[in-house]
Formats: sequence, C-alpha cells, structure tokens
Amino acid sequence: MTFNKETVKIGFAYVGVVVGAGFSTGQEVMQFFTDYGLYAYIGVLIAGLILGFIGRQVAKIGTAFDAENHESTLSYIFGKQFGRIIDYILVFFLFGISVTMIAGAGSAFHESYGIPTWLGSLIMVIAIYITLLMDFNKIVRALGVVTPFLIVLVIIIAGVYLVKGQVPISQINSVVPDANPVMGIWRGTIYGGLAFAVGFSTIVAIGGDASRRKVSGAGALFGGVVYTILLALITFALQTEYPAIKDAAIPTLTLAHGIHPIVTILLSIVMLAVMYNTILGLLYSFAARFTTPYSKKYHILIIIMMLVAYGLSFVGFSSLINFLYPAMGYVGLLIVVAVLVKYFKRKKANKEHIA
Repeated sequence: MTFNKETVKIGFAYVGVVVGAGFSTGQEVMQFFTDYGLYAYIGVLIAGLILGFIGRQVAKIGTAFDAENHESTLSYIFGKQFGRIIDYILVFFLFGISVTMIAGAGSAFHESYGIPTWLGSLIMVIAIYITLLMDFNKIVRALGVVTPFLIVLVIIIAGVYLVKGQVPISQINSVVPDANPVMGIWRGTIYGGLAFAVGFSTIVAIGGDASRRKVSGAGALFGGVVYTILLALITFALQTEYPAIKDAAIPTLTLAHGIHPIVTILLSIVMLAVMYNTILGLLYSFAARFTTPYSKKYHILIIIMMLVAYGLSFVGFSSLINFLYPAMGYVGLLIVVAVLVKYFKRKKANKEHIA
C-alpha cells in the first residue's frame, strides 16, 4: 500500500464524510449492530470490507476518470442508461441523508447546549454554506481535520467501558434483544451499503483530485481500516452499557456523561464536527453533480439547496433515519455488487490478455 501524507489525508477525509451518518450519535450503531450481540462484529467486518476494498476500487476509478463528480464513474460501472438511473436515485438519497444530518445537528445542539433545535440546524446550515464557497482542496482538508480527534475520543470511551461497563463481554448476548448470527450479518451488510453510499460520491471526487491511482486507492483502503476499528470500538462501548443507552436519544453522549463532563463537552464538539463533515461532503457532491463547481449556477444551487434542506429538516431526526438509512443501504449494496462484477471482469480480461 502506498502510504504517504496524501494517503493519510484521503483516508481521514473518507472517514470524516462517512462517520457523521455512520455512528456519530450512536443511534445508527444501535439500529444496525448493538442489538445483535457479539454476532454484530461479523457485520462490522463485512461493513469494513465494503468500505475498504470497494472504496479503494472506486477511488482508483475516480482517479482514472479525473472525476469531479460520480456521473462518469456510474456510467463506467453500470453503462450509460442504467448508470443515469442509479445516478438520480443516489443523488436523491445523498440529499436526503444531508437533511437527516442537519436535523441531527439540531438535536445534538439541543441535547448538548440547550440551544433550540431550529437554531442548531440553522447554525449548521450557515457553516456548511460558507465552506461550500471554498475551493475543493480546502474542503478536503476540512473533511479530514476532525478525524484524529474522533479516533482519540472513541479509544478513550471504549477503553473506559472495557473496565467499567455494566455488562461483561461474556454476558452481552444474554442482555441484548436479538443475538442472532443471521441478523447480525445481514444488518451489518446493509450498514456497509449505507456507509459506502454515503461516502461514494465524495471518494470519487477525492480520487479524481488525487495525484495517482495507487495513492487514491491506498487512501480509501486506509480510511476503511480506520473506520472499521472505530466502528467496532463504539459498538463494544454501547453493548457494555446496553441497559443505560437502549432508550437514549443520542447514545454516544450518554456514554460520555458516564465518564466525565469534559469528555461530554469534547465529544459533543467532535460529534457536531463530524456531522458537519458528512453534510459538507454530501452537499458538495450534490452541487458538483448538477453544476460546474464555483460557477454562477453552483452558487445559485447551493443557496437553494441549503434553504430546502433546512426546511425539510423539521421532519425530525429519528423519523428521517428510520426511512432513509435502510433504503440507502440497499442502493449502496447495488453499487457494491456492480463494482465487484466490473472488478472480476477486468481481472479475467487481464488474465486472458496475458495468456
């Protein structure tokens, strides 16, 4: 694996985009992993494999096409006509997840600081709008800057609950409601599709901006490995405190409350930052799909989409998650399968050419 400063930047940006929708509040992990006990870790590994290996392939395709958005990559993977259908479906869900995260930011501001939900969402919308006016390299740096802080906090939280968790590892399966291997694997696979779909457009664009295919591929693979470790650690922490967090609105903050007020403050800041990352990555991808970045149309579109996204966020965080997350997981899995088919076809063609 080509490992240098650019690789790390790409990997951290990839994690930064996915983690906001992936496990920042803990609600996402509750839905897809926590309830399935120790079998959930099989699902965690499957999700990590999707993010790492498939993300690597997609980043390299993005570099090969010098992509600014995901359109050319989807055309290559699915063919022009079907690729266009997947394109519009994906764009719809990208925008929907952005709305969900804006609603989640409002809830997080309220839960952490007592700020009204509507105002918290508005603060996030204004911050995203200002950042979308920057050039792409600055956006990539913004996406990756919070990831090291997230890694440190997740390790601290998991380490503390390894020692003081209410539920020992040996008893996790007897405490959670559905310690089922089939469901653990299946839900983890859907989650992998969801997380990959969230990061897909951004990793294509980051790949298109990378210096070489080996670098972009290595960066995506590195990001996938980092994300898998973090996901396993946060799943473990939530399971060891299952009685305390099973009904919590934002389970990760509940975990932080149980350690120290300073940890709660730090986690709330980082949680809002990773939500910001996800919204930023998704809305940049959305705008870049329909306009040339930083053109007059781009500036008009980002104003319109921020207003629409803010209005739709009033539907509520939990309601949006329940509908959008599983559906986007299936969309992501469809892309995963198509990437795998393309990968094995290319490998077979290369072997036949050599022979």
